[in-house]
Amino acid sequence: MTSLLFVADDGSEREATRFGEHTMTYDRLATASTVLAARLAGAGRVAVWATPTPETVVAVVAALRAGVPAVPLNPKTGTRELAHIVADSEPAAVLAGAGDVLPPVLDALERIDVDVDADTAPGGDGGVALPEPSPESPALVVYTSGTTGPPKGAILPRRAIAASLDALEDAWQWTGEDVLVHALPLFHVHGLILGVLGPLRRGGSVRHLGRFSTEAVARELSSGGTMLFGVPTMYHRLAEALDSSAPGAAELAKALAGARLLVSGSAALPVHDHERIAAATGRRVIERYGMTETLMNTGVRADGEPRPGTVGAPLRGVELRLVEEDGTVLTRDAAAPDAIGEIQVRGPNLFTGYLNRPDATAAALTGDGWFRTGDMATRDADGYVRIVGRKATDLIKSGGYKIGAGEIENALLDHPGVREAAVTGEPDPDLGERIVAWVVAADPAAPPTAEELADHVAAQLSPHKRPRTVRYLDALPRNDLGKIMKRSLHG
Repeated sequence: MTSLLFVADDGSEREATRFGEHTMTYDRLATASTVLAARLAGAGRVAVWATPTPETVVAVVAALRAGVPAVPLNPKTGTRELAHIVADSEPAAVLAGAGDVLPPVLDALERIDVDVDADTAPGGDGGVALPEPSPESPALVVYTSGTTGPPKGAILPRRAIAASLDALEDAWQWTGEDVLVHALPLFHVHGLILGVLGPLRRGGSVRHLGRFSTEAVARELSSGGTMLFGVPTMYHRLAEALDSSAPGAAELAKALAGARLLVSGSAALPVHDHERIAAATGRRVIERYGMTETLMNTGVRADGEPRPGTVGAPLRGVELRLVEEDGTVLTRDAAAPDAIGEIQVRGPNLFTGYLNRPDATAAALTGDGWFRTGDMATRDADGYVRIVGRKATDLIKSGGYKIGAGEIENALLDHPGVREAAVTGEPDPDLGERIVAWVVAADPAAPPTAEELADHVAAQLSPHKRPRTVRYLDALPRNDLGKIMKRSLHG
């Protein structure tokens, strides 16, 4: 496909997007984006106030058609971080819905209100030709969360977006007949690139729920939805609803069972929730693994074997290796399936670099072009990858062992007294690091004791993996994508 996005040639009735009661056909999307693209032509970069609305879709599609890099802005971003992003990316304008109230930090930018009902000028092209930009030209600049400093803008070329979406087409048998349902934010890779540009590249449809609810998921999957994208917190809520005796539980189970594909991403889905959903629906959730800088790296195939706790094998075109701390590349030796190494990837899915940060770009890449993900994993003989956590926060070195936080979290979640769990390491004069469990109890009035939880983990895994300290919380700190913010736990 030479064009990044699908071009409808079968009339105006083909549905592209649906946000609540607002449906936009491919014809309407083409018209509105053409008008806006003509206005954007020649701009250096534009910011997009990325609300979960059709205006955001038109804004991003118009920027892509004009060959102008779009910088999605999270409407919940604080003033200081937003000021950094604007100063770093220097957008020529900010695109927003007419009713959006923008923060004062954006006042210096030209504001362009997006009109989803705009009509083209006579001639149909707004007076400007819109040739397809080169594959290496920047499409989006997406800012990472910045765990060790201010956020960095990852420059994503059109080539990377096309490569990732086409690899997922292959892995998931994704077609223009699919109707994708999700409620993910549109300022990041998962919701915007996979969740919006994915269907628009295939010629399919996306139904955005606006706000996640189990009722909305059941409604949309029961009325034509074929795929569901979500993050672990969403699937956890689905699992809780399926467990309940509420009137809608049976309808939800039927809707999920009828979906062609249930996909979880952005963080690991606990095995406990995998099993609860499978037991209630007969349908397995599959996982994939990606990053802002690399887009999608691995995924469980639609025709493959779902294995809870794994993120599948490398996608088509993606090279993946595991590397020891000293740089030694781990061979795929079936005799050592538990060997842990850092994931490094290489392929057409990679970003171009960080905006204005050649130092950070150089640090992230090896001399021969492998991206250092910072994620630690094991890999079995079939190529399936099991992520044990982030190198900085989830790899615990205790008593001479390398221990992944993820398997301990899954063991804790198997305890009936645990609703949520996170595991971190803390300095210990004897062990090097001790394992700390952060637990949200199913019954806060009667939480399981620290000794009970330690014994539970030791029995399931091994004694050296038991928590040495247990701390109880009312809730775990999470970001907008549902990832647990472990650095906040020790704050």
